Amino acid sequence: MPVPAAVVIERADEAGPAFDQLQTEHGVDLAVIKAQVHAGGRGKGGGVKLVRSADEAHAAAVSILSNPLVTPQTGPEGVTVNKLLVAAGVAIAQEFYLAMAVDRTLGKPILIASAAGGVEIEQVAAAKPKAIIREPFNPVDGLQPYQARKVAFRLGLLGRAATAAGTIMRQLSKLFLQIDASLVEINPLVLAYPGGADGQVLALDAKINFDDNALYRHDESKSHQDLTETDPAELAAQEVGLSYIKLDGNIGCLVNGAGLAMAT
Repeated sequence: MPVPAAVVIERADEAGPAFDQLQTEHGVDLAVIKAQVHAGGRGKGGGVKLVRSADEAHAAAVSILSNPLVTPQTGPEGVTVNKLLVAAGVAIAQEFYLAMAVDRTLGKPILIASAAGGVEIEQVAAAKPKAIIREPFNPVDGLQPYQARKVAFRLGLLGRAATAAGTIMRQLSKLFLQIDASLVEINPLVLAYPGGADGQVLALDAKINFDDNALYRHDESKSHQDLTETDPAELAAQEVGLSYIKLDGNIGCLVNGAGLAMAT
């Protein structure tokens, strides 16, 4: 999957050297500092900053790491930021949304795409439902080349850019099926300058949700778990084999079924 060059850091004093590394190895003169947390809307909360020098990178890292990050998905208390991604900046010609999920009505995995990338897809679906492209595919055979080409053309991509996007879609479907994901999302998928038929297509940001019922088949995913990003009550429940979901309010519900629990 084509992605920008990037370095993960945990301390503010590592940001400057990370910028210098990207500049030396990849000729970068613009970088993006991104808070690594389990929440969307980071840009709105100040968790994503553009920097053009090592000094700016250090200042941005200090700012993000020293305050709780509050986004529409964290609640007013916010979350602690423990890690940052220092990534090469990209000159964006166009942004797209790309995801794989399970369509429970069709009983199939489905490719979801939109030319309105870079924003919350729920807003796009509510305001412009026709802007959402849906392409179901067979879970045994995976997304077929003709399906990927069809979606790429509907997104307005042509030539090498369409071919590159189609390859990314097929890779995404393989990943989705291999790791038993419930969601794999790229937002945004971008066409970099110079745009057009020969523009480079890159995945700038991504999210993966695993199907908890299949985790026993994927020990490798456990090695990536960041315990600091998980609710302590959920960790305690995991240790004794319980499913625990934190909701608002102060009334607890103890039941022997997930559907019944959430309905109650």
